Amino acid sequence: MNIKTFTKEWGGRTLKAEVGRYAGHANGSCTLQYGETVVLATACMSSQTRDVDFLPLSVEYEERLYAAGRIKGSRFIKKEGRPTDEAVLSGRFIDRAIRPLFDARVRNEIQVVITVLAFDGENDPDQLGLIAASCALMISDIPWNGPIAVNRVGQIDGAFVLNPTYAQREQSLLDLAVAGTEERVIMVEAAGKEASEELTIEAFAFAQANIKPALDLILEIEKTVGRKKIVIEMADLNERTALIESVRPFVISRIEELFFAVPQASKIERVTAKAKLKKETEAELITRGIENDKIKMVTLGLDEILDNEVTRHILEKDHRVDGRALDEVRPLFAEVAVLPRVHGSGHFMRGETQVLSVVTLGAPGDEQTLDGMEVVGTRRFMHHYNFPPFSVGEAKPMRGPGRREIGHGALAEKALDPMMPSKEDFPYAIRVVSEVFSSNGSSSMGSVCGASLALMDAGVPIKEPIAGIAIGLASTPDMKKWKVITDLQDLEDGNGGMDFKIAGSKNGITAIQLDTKTIGLTHDILVEAIMRGKTARLTILQMMLTAIPAVRADLSPNAPRIVKIMINPDKIRDVIGPGGKMINEIIKTTGVSAIDIEDSGLVMITSVNAEAGKKALDWVKMLTAEPEIGTIYDGTVTRVMDFGAFVEIMPKKEGLVHVSEMAPYRVERVSDIVKVGDKVKVKLFEVDSMGRINLSMKQAPGNVYPEKPAGGSEDSSPRRPPKKPFHH
Repeated sequence: MNIKTFTKEWGGRTLKAEVGRYAGHANGSCTLQYGETVVLATACMSSQTRDVDFLPLSVEYEERLYAAGRIKGSRFIKKEGRPTDEAVLSGRFIDRAIRPLFDARVRNEIQVVITVLAFDGENDPDQLGLIAASCALMISDIPWNGPIAVNRVGQIDGAFVLNPTYAQREQSLLDLAVAGTEERVIMVEAAGKEASEELTIEAFAFAQANIKPALDLILEIEKTVGRKKIVIEMADLNERTALIESVRPFVISRIEELFFAVPQASKIERVTAKAKLKKETEAELITRGIENDKIKMVTLGLDEILDNEVTRHILEKDHRVDGRALDEVRPLFAEVAVLPRVHGSGHFMRGETQVLSVVTLGAPGDEQTLDGMEVVGTRRFMHHYNFPPFSVGEAKPMRGPGRREIGHGALAEKALDPMMPSKEDFPYAIRVVSEVFSSNGSSSMGSVCGASLALMDAGVPIKEPIAGIAIGLASTPDMKKWKVITDLQDLEDGNGGMDFKIAGSKNGITAIQLDTKTIGLTHDILVEAIMRGKTARLTILQMMLTAIPAVRADLSPNAPRIVKIMINPDKIRDVIGPGGKMINEIIKTTGVSAIDIEDSGLVMITSVNAEAGKKALDWVKMLTAEPEIGTIYDGTVTRVMDFGAFVEIMPKKEGLVHVSEMAPYRVERVSDIVKVGDKVKVKLFEVDSMGRINLSMKQAPGNVYPEKPAGGSEDSSPRRPPKKPFHH
């Protein structure tokens, strides 16, 4: 093997790349190591073209549990199955970062695969995966306009931290991942704890100022081992371009009349106008004698002409297809409590984007179990996002959630998570499902708004409501002219555009996601987009508060109630019982939903019925209570002796009622007063030095005694204790 090794110091650690060790059949491959995290990236391209009208690029991110020294937790299936949500999100991040730098006209199948080989629990493999993918593409013969890299920025105790570890990210006010170059940004993912816009802008600048070492490493590797790029023949595309150019003036004239003479307010109107444009263009081509197979070649290019005209009108005239100003948010609508029976619901609309979010509160045991390579544990707050085909007026098969649904759901979850109450204050498992019923522009940000409304309606004590907005862009291919637009929709998300999603509270940012169809965004564009996002977000929040001004004081009557009690951890086994027998009996007998016990001794009883919850609580108290001096107990006689009776006052706890403490008169025989199985009231008046419990019946009101024997004294005189000590 001809292995070549390259290193670069970056963020206080060594970034190490190897080429030639693995995957020699790929067009390009490399391994990358940072700390003790290692990833392999490969890039392959087919020699054949596909008959499609898009770039056939796929990016796969493969987690391997051996990388973290783990075996799958499932009892029956030990090999890796379908990708975890975290792996899907990592693959999506890398895809969105590298895709804009391909020639969109290429029709050869391209596949980039990132495999995590080792994971140290500190250094993020998806960050390394993007840098390794960039390196594999650069040294391959696949045409690609790179390189790019990505770094993370945290902010701890007022100072920025480059490429923070997982532990540092937990402490950080901001967790920002920026993909691009020193001059331009292509992809962003960020989570914040209400980080200010000013701090976020500074973090972007810090990220770009410290990305050079990774880029230099890739360029050094390319210079040493890079292959000459393939020249892809595009004869058909060149012919198509010539045909499109010949008909472009006609198409533009029709676009002016169909889309801009009278602003089209709705997406349906624009879809109808697009269909009319296609039909009229086909008729024009027929009159020019163009063959049918070439007519299709032209009509497939109509979207590009329309995108360019939409962009031109924005850049030259500040004119949008629906007549809005560049900084104007579409009409807003919000309402809550729209569904019966559910624990909380919120309905949000922004223009034609419509989302219904529904909250379900569950027992602590309903938390999601995480069994991935990076993330192991539980998640108590979950947000899920559904995007049925009817939401965009389509009819197609409905299957499980894809990358889009998983990505949008996770983005909204990230935006809302910092606002969730602590488990100590609100021990429920919380699930929100956002149903997108109509989509035209950032339904993910619509789900943030709908979920906030639903959580407030459910009485979940979130710290602040969260809203989100998507900021767009119109720009020329060279990015010399550009304008930022607020609240983008359908036709505004084409070439030269961006989808800059920003979510947060009135105090600051909680989540960002950015992708772009440009060569990359400058710092000036980022600054304007972030500040536009703040203005729009505050407008939306103000409207949301008209629907529900504050979190409801009480939970829905349909929601379960959780009662908590702290017990001695040594008593946990008494509540659970052998093989769970006792806890299952409590649940079955009382009818509560669940009983969850933590190692600290915290017992949480979940029940829709308050009375059932009280019964279960009393049962747990009885099982775990410690005897207290001065307390009166309802007891059961378990043994009768000559000198007194033993009475059980709680499970596995009994004490002695000496004969002198049995009645308010002298007792000759214990059996005259009690027998085994009798229910009596007793007062605990002493626990002696040996831990023995001494009880009194005569000091406990409520006992019924036989008539006093004739000649008996009013009270029993203390008797001399037995010569030999007794044990109980």
